[in-house]
Amino acid sequence: MKNSPIAGRQLSFEVTLEDWAEGMDYCAVPVPAKITEALGTHAAVLVMARLNDSAPFKVSLFPVGGGRHYIRIKAKVRKETRTKTGDTVHMQITVLDRAAVTYPADLLSALRAEGATRDFKALPPGKQNFIVRRIDEAVKPETRRKRIQAAVAEVQRGRAERTDRAT
Repeated sequence: MKNSPIAGRQLSFEVTLEDWAEGMDYCAVPVPAKITEALGTHAAVLVMARLNDSAPFKVSLFPVGGGRHYIRIKAKVRKETRTKTGDTVHMQITVLDRAAVTYPADLLSALRAEGATRDFKALPPGKQNFIVRRIDEAVKPETRRKRIQAAVAEVQRGRAERTDRAT
């Protein structure tokens, strides 16, 4: 299984919402083996997902070994859909193109101000998407600003490390 999943592919399944980490408000759903087989990969897969009638949310199917994936379900989505651990839920997923990255204007502005735009865009698309998703998931404006600052700092550290290795 070394194929890349086809962007735009839509799949759906029924599954039970599981408590992923005892004592924490952290839930996930197992992706059925037939879905993983249909995707053709054991690697992480970026998708747009819906749980029951939730608003769509971007998430990665994360591999857990043995050819299996899980999907993390944030408290915000569970609250919106009034679901809890043990409930059977309907999942709809659409495979996204990992190479397609939509850059938020405030992130681009911060990168430009530090001369780091080219370095950010040189990161692998999966890394860019992870950073953008983390920024977009911030609830408070202050958290968003901190995550943007952290992203810029990470890019600058990477540039400094590459420069040090080159000398």
